[in-house]
Amino acid sequence: MNQASPTPAPLSPHDIVMADALELSQWIRLRKVSCREVMSAFLDHIERVNTPANAIVSLRERDALLHEAGERDAELARGEYRGWLHGIPQAPKDLAATAGLASTQGSPLFRDEIPKADSLMAARVRAQGAIFIGKTNTPEFGLGSHTYNTVFGTTLNAYDPARSAGGSSGGTAVALALRMLPVADGSDMMGSLRNPAGWNNVFGFRPSQGRVPSVPAPELFYHQLGYAGPMGRSVADMAMLLAVQAGYDPRAPLSIAQDPAVFRGPLARDFGGTRMGWLGNYDGYLPMEDGVLALCETALKDFEAVGCRVEATRPDFALENLWQSWITLRHFSCAGTLGALYRDPAKRALLKPEAVWEVEGGLRLSGEDVWHASVLRSQWYNALLALFEHYDFLVLPSAQIFPFDAREHWPKSIAGKTMDTYHRWMEVVIGASLAGLPVVSVPAGFNAQGLPMGMQVIGKPLADFSVLQLAHAYDQATRWVQRRLPPALAA
Repeated sequence: MNQASPTPAPLSPHDIVMADALELSQWIRLRKVSCREVMSAFLDHIERVNTPANAIVSLRERDALLHEAGERDAELARGEYRGWLHGIPQAPKDLAATAGLASTQGSPLFRDEIPKADSLMAARVRAQGAIFIGKTNTPEFGLGSHTYNTVFGTTLNAYDPARSAGGSSGGTAVALALRMLPVADGSDMMGSLRNPAGWNNVFGFRPSQGRVPSVPAPELFYHQLGYAGPMGRSVADMAMLLAVQAGYDPRAPLSIAQDPAVFRGPLARDFGGTRMGWLGNYDGYLPMEDGVLALCETALKDFEAVGCRVEATRPDFALENLWQSWITLRHFSCAGTLGALYRDPAKRALLKPEAVWEVEGGLRLSGEDVWHASVLRSQWYNALLALFEHYDFLVLPSAQIFPFDAREHWPKSIAGKTMDTYHRWMEVVIGASLAGLPVVSVPAGFNAQGLPMGMQVIGKPLADFSVLQLAHAYDQATRWVQRRLPPALAA
């Protein structure tokens, strides 16, 4: 006698919040779970774990979100499917403009700012059916790699709530690690997708310059140092989100005219014989906390396990010139974006000291200073191209220290060396930023105190998909995200 197959058990709220984004998307599309059930599960979970983490801010009212989720269910019932993010809760980083939803930039000057239109990236995500539940916390104007501000307070590390979450996409990384979001956006000027990813045991990808355009942006022809990208608990989820974020737009003249559908392609690939150059601390140039290099060097064996050959190398370039180029161009950019606020004494009084310092540094620059910084930047790019004649990828740590005390504004020294600026301790990330190259942060493991660290993998110009493929192979070999849950979840 044939026996009927057992009816699958209904998906629990735990199943929903622990699922990767692609798996959850498939469940919604096949109507194994309703959008209302998904929204309810995530809101209940956020209520449990967002205190004290403080990753998600400006959270919308539950009734309004459940109503919007119900509308997505009604669309599915009519055969209308918006895209792979249909019904998926999202919380854009609080630097992104979101129509009808507070966009404070972490500044008291914009505490009540409610944009009338989405940024281009937010519009693309919303068009795919995502439901914006709130925002993820960021430092004021994204300045600094520690996520705190006077509007919402401090975001705390997912693995140790006494420690920094990193930044400026700290809210994004913690929301992902604690399963408050299935996949999420961030942005990166000075490691803001990479440092928080490494410090919270998730993935962060800074795409090639121009891959994810910014519209509106007043500095269309200079918008080069910082831009958006995806973060996720799996590389597959990140690649799919990048396929939504990326794509040419004529209003962004520096955007890349390549079909973003390439990021929906298969990630599995043979990496036998792949050559990786280990940059480490640039032969001692960068001070690093004890244990960072050793942990990352151990993780290099996982790249070797998937077929890579790793050897130490360094670029033929004076690294002190790299910092000089960086600080000049960052001053120049900040003076442009924040200069109007600085010129108003009442508004200047509400800017954090680091923002004032950046603007004043920019105001002291000459045109020749900026030109010289751009020349150094070009020389650095060419130095990396020379390395890529021998290597397929370059790798180095995603931070110079493990997560620090969240009560501090920024580390004042590393390994006995004084940090002369509020962001000098993150110098390890500026190489990929200035070169505009694709770079991913992958989990590297944990130190004896249980604190996470990440590694940056830098690819050749426009080789975004190859970088994601290598990160995917590494993820399959290590499974750090699944192996080591944050204590709040493991309990």
